Amino acid sequence: MGESISEATILNWLKNVGDTVEEDETILEVATDKVDSEVPSPCNGVITEIRYQSNEVVEIGQVIAVIDGDAVAVTTNQKPEETKTIEKPKKKPEVPVRAESRTTSDLKPLTSGVNDGFLSPLIISIAQKENITIEELQSIAGTGVDGRIRKSDVMQYLKNRKYPLPSKPQPQAPKSTYNAPPISFVEGKDRIVEMDRMRKMIADHMVYSKHTSPHVTSYIEVDVTNIVNWRNGVKAAFLEKYGEKLTFTPIFVEAVAKAIQEYPMINVSVDGKKIVVHNDINVGMATALPSGNLIVPVVKNADEKNLLGLAKRVNHLANSARNNKLKPEEVQGSTFTISNVGTFGSLMGTPIINQPEVAILALGIIKKRPEVITTEKGDEIAIRSMMYLSLSFDHRVVDGFLGGSFLRKVGDELEAFNSTREI
Repeated sequence: MGESISEATILNWLKNVGDTVEEDETILEVATDKVDSEVPSPCNGVITEIRYQSNEVVEIGQVIAVIDGDAVAVTTNQKPEETKTIEKPKKKPEVPVRAESRTTSDLKPLTSGVNDGFLSPLIISIAQKENITIEELQSIAGTGVDGRIRKSDVMQYLKNRKYPLPSKPQPQAPKSTYNAPPISFVEGKDRIVEMDRMRKMIADHMVYSKHTSPHVTSYIEVDVTNIVNWRNGVKAAFLEKYGEKLTFTPIFVEAVAKAIQEYPMINVSVDGKKIVVHNDINVGMATALPSGNLIVPVVKNADEKNLLGLAKRVNHLANSARNNKLKPEEVQGSTFTISNVGTFGSLMGTPIINQPEVAILALGIIKKRPEVITTEKGDEIAIRSMMYLSLSFDHRVVDGFLGGSFLRKVGDELEAFNSTREI
């Protein structure tokens, strides 16, 4: 499920006890905090046991079902709810890892509190990433064996976390007396729609980003007439020659990758008081799903691909997103994100940074309008294809000079596009 995934939720079993399955046939669907995935059968045989049912959370490595490779199917209409209850195997006790044995100097072994004082490597890594202090960890009630803190305990705590607790005891600030305004609800006219799992995750991620990064947004206007004319002239031949549609997105990704190479400090993450500079240029593309939710598939090593390679990768990721076929590794590891708000007709946008990145670029609609241009004959009015670019950046580590220079470089790359470029 990906190296950063420690547990998954079973969404739906597509097979029941007694059903015959073939190798690589999909038998269930699972969900992680990254993406939904289908799980194939590892062999031919008959399902004899199902140990976890829908909506149960299972840790990576646990046995969820048993397939008998030599059995013959006896029934195919038994529902999961009717299967006999099978005692789940007891977990082997994990060797506790004290925080002091890790590489961080900020975390120390717990000696008191609501848990047993031990922290797993996963909890330590989450604490480092989220800047959770030792006092905060002590305040989290663990639901594991002997009160151990599990990932789900930390995630639940982070959902309700407003600000990090101080590392030293300080006077408590008075609680706010402000009450959220009531929501008017008219019975019989208005209706309530529950957020689905992905929408809840998006909401939490957006609020977390706003709490974490002081957002600043800069804008420029770019003349993309050369790009529009070139694409209109070669897209049919491009499709015929390579079997791939040529959209604007790979051209935008190419320009962003070139700009990052010149301004590598835009391709970073913040870890406490340290800046992690990423060597790989992995460009995420904010993409709308059929459900209306958003997901960010990633073009890995975008700087190492030519335009054809970018087009193939962009088309694959976009098609996979539309058909809910994205793999976990295809939505992980982005270092910079672009969001094409022009797809929905927006002139420009102020995007929210995709954590733990420090910047995100929004691309507005391409619109024709009269512009004053300089020619050999002097200033003239001409019809040009214009587009607004907006860059939201984290002012903790990206100042106006870096943000503005990077944005201008992206614009220059787009305006300098070679209109005689061969496919």
